[in-house]
Amino acid sequence: MTFATNTTSPADAAPDPDGGDLSRRIATALIAREGTGQAWRLELEEAREGYARVAMRVSAEMLNGFGIAHGGMIFGLADSAFAYACNSRNVATVAQGASITFLDSGRAGEKLVAEAQERALKGRTGVYAVTVRGEDGRVVAEFQGLSRSIGGQIIEGELS
Repeated sequence: MTFATNTTSPADAAPDPDGGDLSRRIATALIAREGTGQAWRLELEEAREGYARVAMRVSAEMLNGFGIAHGGMIFGLADSAFAYACNSRNVATVAQGASITFLDSGRAGEKLVAEAQERALKGRTGVYAVTVRGEDGRVVAEFQGLSRSIGGQIIEGELS
């Protein structure tokens, strides 16, 4: 993927006057561009500056040898929510690092929801916390992400 050169940093971006509309359009554009979001049938529930909530139903193809959601699928869901949250200001941003702690298992047929929240943003670096929950509200995993803006826009010609 190629991004236009832009020196705007996330810290320079103004609040989204549309109350999250631009952030939602950015997340929707990213989902449309990536194969994983479509293949996993990700559902964008909410997006606003520094925040995203994404859901995924665990299908049989997502299970590991123990019949529970594969850790890579849970990580992928959390990573997607992280991506939509850290790109929410329309400044192209990638993961610089991430880690996850699995606390429970995802079950076949269950809807998992990942909620990403920005914890800190300084210059080109952001820190995000993502909680993945099962349908019953139990915490399945906690994900921590470190982002780095690379410049350019997701949706050309629009700054938040």
